[in-house]
Amino acid sequence: MKLNYKRTLLIGLAFMSILSFWQFYDQVIPYILEFTFGLKTFEANAIMSIDNVLAIFMLPLFGAISDKTRTKLGKRTPYILFGTIAAVVLMVVLSVFQQQKLFWGFFITLMAILVVMATYRTPAVAYMPDVTPKPLRSKANAIINLMGYVGGIFSMVVMMFLLKSEKQADGTSIYVEGTNFMPVFLIVAGFMLITVLILVFTTKENKVVAEANIEDEPETQVKVDGKLSKPVFKSLVFILLSVFLWFMAYNAVTTAFSRYCVAVWKVDLGTSSSYLLAATVAAIAAFIPLGMLSSKVGRKITVLIGVAVMTVCYASAIFIRQETPLMYLVFAVVGIGWAAINVNSFPMVVEMSSGSDVGKYTGLYYTFSMAAQITTPLLSGFIIDKAGLGYDVLFPYAVLFSALAFVTMCFVKHGDTKPLAKKSVLENFDVED
Repeated sequence: MKLNYKRTLLIGLAFMSILSFWQFYDQVIPYILEFTFGLKTFEANAIMSIDNVLAIFMLPLFGAISDKTRTKLGKRTPYILFGTIAAVVLMVVLSVFQQQKLFWGFFITLMAILVVMATYRTPAVAYMPDVTPKPLRSKANAIINLMGYVGGIFSMVVMMFLLKSEKQADGTSIYVEGTNFMPVFLIVAGFMLITVLILVFTTKENKVVAEANIEDEPETQVKVDGKLSKPVFKSLVFILLSVFLWFMAYNAVTTAFSRYCVAVWKVDLGTSSSYLLAATVAAIAAFIPLGMLSSKVGRKITVLIGVAVMTVCYASAIFIRQETPLMYLVFAVVGIGWAAINVNSFPMVVEMSSGSDVGKYTGLYYTFSMAAQITTPLLSGFIIDKAGLGYDVLFPYAVLFSALAFVTMCFVKHGDTKPLAKKSVLENFDVED
């Protein structure tokens, strides 16, 4: 049994398109809200959090709806194609409202984009399990994640070259006055559309699903009378709880680390970006090897290793009281640990599904991850600011939730896959399509 790399790469184009948008959204939209429309930071952050709130409700909903969809284009492709087209059109409209400085037009269009993006993210992610045998899903998910990062990098490069910034007297950087954001809107929108059109014209969903012929093998049948058996349901609860907990830890650090650098290390804001970049680069480099590792030692063990090394890294950061190059190593290991988790946790969740409800379980995965991303900035912010404990509490906070995730993950007994048996030693080196 071998992974179809070409097909997986093509399916990954949908995720590449999606993450190119979110990288652009996270970097440019809050700046426009504050500097073009004069919103306060709190108001801008409130608007930026709406996508996570929508995701909790809409991702599982449209995952389940796409499970039941039957069209000539397939059950996932219509959402991906028409959702992308709608998002691209709305991005063009959004850029016009930004140019004209019409806040309410900008705000309403932005809300429409967030709704549209939420309608097709789950179908896009569920496409991979539809056509990939269960033992190969970790390896395939590694490729999907890598494709997503490429999309994010594309948007970063576009913004780097087209949006010029200048340093202020207080050390902060802002875009040059009069910066024209429209070219960035149009290029990112064009990239999103082109990647999805390549997917649609090169991959006929109904055909590839039929060719893949993914069925629930007898040993993976997990339902009794149409419902999950109690042991499997227990595993599902514990892995979703684990997802929530490790996102609580990781997103607290990534959200507050720039301010941690200023408050604890007494260095400028730009320093934090270089450390977080180290984590991203390490994760990108680790995706494929970790996907292969999990096919040999199992998903659960790989995830536990990832959670363990991240917990150790968070704990070690507590004792680093000033800026040091050692933190590049710490964050690189954090990135590798995070990649180990991401590559395997989603396949473990959908492993407990059947072919008819992959979208539903994909939505459940995102519900718990998004819930954590809403909760952890508020909870960690309350502890840091309102409770008066300061930024020194950031890494102990991360250690607590990461350690809890390790504990809950130990109770997960299903969703793993047996390492694929090799007929000969040479087959262990076989990565060809």
